Amino acid sequence: MFTGIVSGKGNLKKIVKCEDYISLIIQAPKGFAKNLSKGASVSVNGVCLTVKKGRTDLLEFDVIEETLKKTNLKNISRSSKINLERSMTANTEIGGHLVSGHIHGTGEVLKVINRKETKDLLIKIPSQLREYFFYKGYVALNGCSLTIGKVLKSSFYIHLIPETVSITNFKEIKKGDLINIEVEQTTINTVETVKRVMLERKA
Repeated sequence: MFTGIVSGKGNLKKIVKCEDYISLIIQAPKGFAKNLSKGASVSVNGVCLTVKKGRTDLLEFDVIEETLKKTNLKNISRSSKINLERSMTANTEIGGHLVSGHIHGTGEVLKVINRKETKDLLIKIPSQLREYFFYKGYVALNGCSLTIGKVLKSSFYIHLIPETVSITNFKEIKKGDLINIEVEQTTINTVETVKRVMLERKA
């Protein structure tokens, strides 16, 4: 589990293509990998991946085809900036919300509004996820815990503060990019419960 508070950006140094998976070699920020063991879980653009190798701050992860199909990891290239967060511990301060690292879909960036230090994004909602988006609700985008802004029929706004722009790969985001989306589990549970109750009443 993660908190959705991105620790920093890693640089993708190399992609190794194997028969049915790829390996990502990422240069993590200084100190990120301290005491990080092989087999540990790390949020990579919001995707929970297992550390295959870790030497100093150079980390290696294997990514299978199923993960590539469902996330934006299929579109990254060498030198891409990657959001990173280590898994939470018993002493972790939960500054965002609980994030599992299991991506529900990807949303296309429809509009980028750049201001002096802040930034707004208009993102398309995958059709199968539209019922889970509410104004002021939580969502994890590329692993970052964020509050949903105005929700339109098939898209929503996100308003990014200077700190988020600086620390995450939202600084480099542009129109047409895909963003990994993980809907908050409490929202899913609430919506599904209401739907079930309504169906039972109709029956």
